[in-house]
Amino acid sequence: MTSEMTMPDTDLGANTSRPYVPVGDEVEIFTAAWQSGLPVMLKGPTGCGKTKLVEHMAASFGVPLFTVCCHEDMTASDLLGRYVLRDSSTEWVDGPLTQAVRQGGICYLDEVVEARQDAIVAVHSLADHRRELNLERLGGLTLRAAPGFQLVVSYNPGYQSILKDLKMSTRQRMVALDLGFPPVEIERRIIRQESGLDDARVDAIIRIGQAIRRLDDAGLREVASTRALIATARLIRSGLSPRAAAVAAIAGPLSDDDDTRGSLTVLIDSYL
Repeated sequence: MTSEMTMPDTDLGANTSRPYVPVGDEVEIFTAAWQSGLPVMLKGPTGCGKTKLVEHMAASFGVPLFTVCCHEDMTASDLLGRYVLRDSSTEWVDGPLTQAVRQGGICYLDEVVEARQDAIVAVHSLADHRRELNLERLGGLTLRAAPGFQLVVSYNPGYQSILKDLKMSTRQRMVALDLGFPPVEIERRIIRQESGLDDARVDAIIRIGQAIRRLDDAGLREVASTRALIATARLIRSGLSPRAAAVAAIAGPLSDDDDTRGSLTVLIDSYL
């Protein structure tokens, strides 16, 4: 489990501010949920902008963001905190969820369905009207969430299974936002903003992404994400040839199968 308090983004290249570009009414719904003290559940494919949205909202609210990358070995202690040995004595160290509760920040559980159920149950009292966190290891201490606290979770519905899904008791505590890849005009704006690449080459990258998303029975678990298209544009901006950039950032990550990767490379060549 990794967690971090997210700090403002900086970049030495062009477009240093890079604000979030809304696709629909997701910003308004997210804001209303935060103002109402309601948790948010983000659903969408890999690389569609879920994390970018959360970072944008935390910055716009002026609250700290604690990001947790969930996995199957993550326990409730990883979220809440634990005693650690320091200078021959034990000391309690808050986990990211507890820090967010105390400081009034956003705790973002990325790919939440990967976490163990005991870890997810630990957030229930924060995700309903109580907005409280019980720390049994601190003698049953109950923390009331500070103003500004919000719980946000995300996952990719394409990876759902009976064994990896949120319980209905968890889901119905949250406001759901379904995100997808943006329309062409908005995706063009995003890629230009994130990379600084010229219009002609951005348009070629978008055509490649659209073509891959239209493929049927290509043996792909995922299609080309907006994140992959941005990476392609950035590689080109850094001096790589468009073909090399697209193969490295799109075809390579999408498949390890030589035939599939070869077919994707042929498709890339047809648009470049």
